[in-house]
Amino acid sequence: MLLRANSKLNDENPNLHAITKGTAVESGVAHGELLSELVELSLDYHHDTAEGLAAVRHKLVEAMSPEALVDAVAVIGNFQRMVRIADGAGIPLDTPMVLISADLRAELGYNSLGSAKNTPETGRVVGWLGRLLRPLMLKRLASGRV
Repeated sequence: MLLRANSKLNDENPNLHAITKGTAVESGVAHGELLSELVELSLDYHHDTAEGLAAVRHKLVEAMSPEALVDAVAVIGNFQRMVRIADGAGIPLDTPMVLISADLRAELGYNSLGSAKNTPETGRVVGWLGRLLRPLMLKRLASGRV
């Protein structure tokens, strides 16, 4: 949701399906393919990815900057930490997030993930209300007032 809110504030329109499909779709984010590759290699626990990670890190430093690479790696680590803590503790999405993200979670297939069992399903009225309130909520979310 933060990506969506930040994108709206910056008049950008990223393809949010890149979140679940990685490099298989065009994200619309500057250097998105390299950033997706970094994420995928960083989270690949089944293969020796040291050479691939070194190569994509080098490409990102050349394309962006060393500081941007550090920021990207920090975001990956932070999201992994947050997701593991929330899933391990069984923390559901809070009510405002449930409200404004119902249709997006369904569209991206998040409702089929194991951690989705922590958040109650929403009905049509909640989905409709969420779509109506989303612009206001995203503005508040982006400004840090939620």
